[in-house]
Amino acid sequence: MKWEGNRESDNVEDRRSGGSGFGGGGLLGGRSIGIGTIVVALVGGWALGINPLTILSLLSGGGAPSAQVQSQTPAQKPPANDRMASFVSTVLADTEDVWTDLFAKSGSTYQKPRLVLFRGGTPTACGQGQAAMGPFYCPGDQKVYIDLGFYETLQNKLGAPGDFAQAYVIAHEVGHHVQNLLGISARMDRMRGRVSTADYNILSVKLELQADCFAGVWANHAQSTRQILEQGDVEEAMNAAAKIGDDALQRSGGGVVVPESFTHGTSAQRQRWFDTGLKNGSVKACDTFSARNL
Repeated sequence: MKWEGNRESDNVEDRRSGGSGFGGGGLLGGRSIGIGTIVVALVGGWALGINPLTILSLLSGGGAPSAQVQSQTPAQKPPANDRMASFVSTVLADTEDVWTDLFAKSGSTYQKPRLVLFRGGTPTACGQGQAAMGPFYCPGDQKVYIDLGFYETLQNKLGAPGDFAQAYVIAHEVGHHVQNLLGISARMDRMRGRVSTADYNILSVKLELQADCFAGVWANHAQSTRQILEQGDVEEAMNAAAKIGDDALQRSGGGVVVPESFTHGTSAQRQRWFDTGLKNGSVKACDTFSARNL
């Protein structure tokens, strides 16, 4: 991926020097489940001998967001010589450029999210964030949270190396922010408790696949305007999407594939919807909620 020398976002907050930040308490209720949440399900399943989707179900369970005490430490920018921080700052800036333009073309104003770098744990408006959960988006404060150590897990535990696989992770979480701005996340939350668990799982799959598609939309426009892609980049993202499919996780746990328990979509579905966004570059093409076939 061609990223060095490109603009870095100013909307990056570095909390890594502030320690774990524990004290906010509580689970992350009422938030969009991000790519990284799947990793704790996978790794936890390996360690505990539990089906990863069972853990995932617990992590994505209901409950209203609890009031949290936010960090009082002034926001700091990452150091200039931190290569990985520069990378995610550059990817965030690229998503800002793409979504600002797309929102403007639709007559709206894009509200840029903040990206929080933390280590161990940190308080959020959605509850206590922990590194084991991987990257996630909190609609309560419109921030994407990531412990950069997640990328080692992505490469070494999940078998999804490459800088564009890493960029895909950020773009997916920003996709959840776009859903929040469009009111999709709020409509989803209102359905919690009103439908059966099986029906809510279906809605969750559609939400996650749409975020994958939005990540593809970003890649489409970033490529057309800045030619960021290098040979093998798309394959890196498609491989990452395949590694975190619900069916792949279930098989890795040694269990039987149970489609009714899926909350994020199969490997093939995640690849298909990322590819849909990548090829079409259209938000309308990402309407997973109206699609007859996912």
